[in-house]
Amino acid sequence: MKILIIGTGYVGTATALALAHMGWNVTGLDKEDRIITLLNSGHLPFFEPDMEEFLQKQLGKGNLRFTTKAEEAIQNQEVIFICVGTPAKEDGSADLSYVKMAAETVARYMRNYTLIVNKSTSPIGTQEKIVRWIRDAQPKKGAVPFDVVSNPEFLREGSALRDVLQPDRIVIGSDSHRATAMLRHLYQSMKCPMLVTTPRTAEMIKYAANSFLAVKISFINELARLCDKVEVDVKDVASGIGLDPRVGGSFLQAGIGYGGSCFPKDVEALLHTARSYHGQLSILERAAAVNRQQQVYALKQLKKIIGSFQGKTVAVFGISFKPGTDDLRESPSLHLIRRLLQKGASVAVHDPVARLPQELGDEGVKQYETPERAAEGADAIMINTDWPDYRRIDWKKIGEVMREPVLFDGRNMLDKGLIIEAGFQYRGIGR
Repeated sequence: MKILIIGTGYVGTATALALAHMGWNVTGLDKEDRIITLLNSGHLPFFEPDMEEFLQKQLGKGNLRFTTKAEEAIQNQEVIFICVGTPAKEDGSADLSYVKMAAETVARYMRNYTLIVNKSTSPIGTQEKIVRWIRDAQPKKGAVPFDVVSNPEFLREGSALRDVLQPDRIVIGSDSHRATAMLRHLYQSMKCPMLVTTPRTAEMIKYAANSFLAVKISFINELARLCDKVEVDVKDVASGIGLDPRVGGSFLQAGIGYGGSCFPKDVEALLHTARSYHGQLSILERAAAVNRQQQVYALKQLKKIIGSFQGKTVAVFGISFKPGTDDLRESPSLHLIRRLLQKGASVAVHDPVARLPQELGDEGVKQYETPERAAEGADAIMINTDWPDYRRIDWKKIGEVMREPVLFDGRNMLDKGLIIEAGFQYRGIGR
């Protein structure tokens, strides 16, 4: 089976690698020459553990390639995956302009029956729009048959290879028996539950899944604030309730809030959908509000130790939105850095992988190659991303180079007793 992936970002590249690994003939299409050159040479335009080696392995097999030539790539493909971005608009709705552009490009160049699979995270009703866009863009003479299905992705940055090769589930939103049979055949080697639904249901499943996890994070974060007041350790509370299989321990780590390319955007998109249908998702609205407030709460906790931020230096450890990735989109750490600057603090940062945005560098924020250098002369350290590297630090040595040995553990990742023993004043979230 010949397969084309349109869009070679995070989802597109991971999908291409998984399908090539299954033995299919896969082509990746992108308009960016730089990205295609990188991928064809076996290098990624982003960081993801173990994926670059896997890319090189699949390229070596000869059934994976990348190109910028749309007409050549689209002709005679059997299955075309749309894996382009759907960024948020100012009103919270998803911008489908890249999806529309991909659909219209497919319409111009496909020559035979083609199955178009939308893997881009898209609002309810997008599959129907893609069908209409393709029909409108097809040549009046020589239009060819096609089907469009929704096949949402459930990838987690930092564990993408595991998620594409050993998925928890596959959701196929289809109103065509032919299309459903083709996708079942495509995924025949996957050993996981396969759910076939209507396209609208598949689209809702994606948003509902991410929104539920966001609610879970905001629940434990709001609970952590109460734990601070009543002198209870939220980590113990999370462990206790997480042992209940109906609750589960995942996404019960209190911290400075969720970020990334999915949760903030998908929560707002689902809220926008509810409003557009004159409905309300009040629990989700509160979860989003809690998340927006969490960085403010974190700074209030640190201020209780060091007082005013004016003239103080804060070393920030971790700027990516989570460990295992260099993704800075909606990173809570970056929001915190901007708030610190507004309050008159100087900021030094360290991150094992992610690079500081140019605009923050222009504002005087400096990034250092080691945690020790970032901590020199600092009045406090904030751990904003729970990279495993920070568990292996010699904290006693770090404290000796600081002006004041104060540590705010924004991810509750460290052993509080050991940090205090190393000479620090310690504060976490709900601890």
